Amino acid sequence: MVAAMEHEPSGTHETKKAAASGWIGSALEYYDFFIYATAASLVFPQIFFPSEDPRVAIVASLATYGVGYVARPIGAFVLGHWGDTHGRKTVLLLCMFLMGFSTMAVGVLPTYAQVGIWAPVLLVILRLVQGFAVAGEISGASSMILEHAPFGRRGFFASFTLQGVQAGQILAAAIFLPIAHFMPDAQFMSWGWRVPFLASIVVIIAGYIIRRKVAETPAFEAEGAHGEVPKAPIVQAFQVSWKDMLRVVCMALMNVIPVVATIFGAAYAVQPAYGIGFSKDVYLWIPVLGNIVAVLVIPYVGNLSDKIGRRPPIIIGSLAAGLLSFAYLYAISIKNVPLAIVISLLMWGVVYQGYNAIFPSFYPELFPTRTRVTAMAIAQNVGTMITALLPALFAWVAPPGSNNVPLTIGALAFGITVISALAALSARETYRIHLNDLGDSSAVPVSEGDYERLRAESLADAAGTRLARS
Repeated sequence: MVAAMEHEPSGTHETKKAAASGWIGSALEYYDFFIYATAASLVFPQIFFPSEDPRVAIVASLATYGVGYVARPIGAFVLGHWGDTHGRKTVLLLCMFLMGFSTMAVGVLPTYAQVGIWAPVLLVILRLVQGFAVAGEISGASSMILEHAPFGRRGFFASFTLQGVQAGQILAAAIFLPIAHFMPDAQFMSWGWRVPFLASIVVIIAGYIIRRKVAETPAFEAEGAHGEVPKAPIVQAFQVSWKDMLRVVCMALMNVIPVVATIFGAAYAVQPAYGIGFSKDVYLWIPVLGNIVAVLVIPYVGNLSDKIGRRPPIIIGSLAAGLLSFAYLYAISIKNVPLAIVISLLMWGVVYQGYNAIFPSFYPELFPTRTRVTAMAIAQNVGTMITALLPALFAWVAPPGSNNVPLTIGALAFGITVISALAALSARETYRIHLNDLGDSSAVPVSEGDYERLRAESLADAAGTRLARS
């Protein structure tokens, strides 16, 4: 036991506090990020990109959604470097402030009718700041939770990062529901859409209160104590881990599923040019319900990965979610709201979580402590940047008036998920490797018997702590 635990960093592990900070911080930041995505589908084509050709307005609006992801690799280089040289805690606070203020600024922007071309220009600039800020959130929060988590339970605790992201998406869509339902269209388009953006002041206040109380991780502190904090983590990441970074880029293409479900799917269902005719408030329930299911499913899938490994859930979830994208878009095309909701619950709420719940542990486990935030941030954000360009591409390939939209977009989505599954298949399994050995391709996993014993002791310690407090 002593020999085994020498491969784990010593120090105080604030597992639950770190998980709570990651959950709440991710929820607040991704609330900000996704209210923009919702508005880009429902509102912005009319008020920021007016055009006699509705196809041009839709493509332009969805392109600004993608612009945020274009900025993410830049943010990943800067914020990843900051997280590996100054600590996980400081980078998360920086991300929160940048995201909060840029989102509030969107809520006070003038429209195209008021200032002309400056309206979309300012919108794009603020979206770039959003993308820059969010680039360090998942990698920073995942690394912090992972490095605080006990051996044998990293998958479970790291999954709370993405549970927070899903909760933020629920809030982003849900805050539009009463506004879109009860407010007259003229008022909603005039000022009602601004309310969710201005409410982002909560991010700045609540996020700061929560995150400033979390201690830095023992793994990062050990790096500093040994003088091993890198001066150039970006260079080291590419030198040592470029193959795993490439794998993460390909696996991150799984972001195509939420793109299909919430971005292109929203435009396809709601925008008058497509002729489907879903009402705004009805369609907004689809991502809300899907994410509610996801919030419930994620910790169970994360826990499952601590039992059977990271790769099987990712591979199965990727392929199955890709296949279900055909059915989801078909349900929208035949204007069947109940069927679209059911398939959304299955595709996004359940099956996609085989990937979504696992990558917060699997990605950082592929890299060593000294370059973990940098390598994960750069690779993941390059992959998501590529998929963020897909809404505009989908709208161009399958514009209003085209035939076989579900087949065309479904085939593209499934092909992308196959790439993700193959990348996961080519990666090494990490769940039985000690934290100090992560990132070493020659590291020997703990035997199954020893792993089960160590995991059982972690579970027993957690149960004992709960009993002592009760």
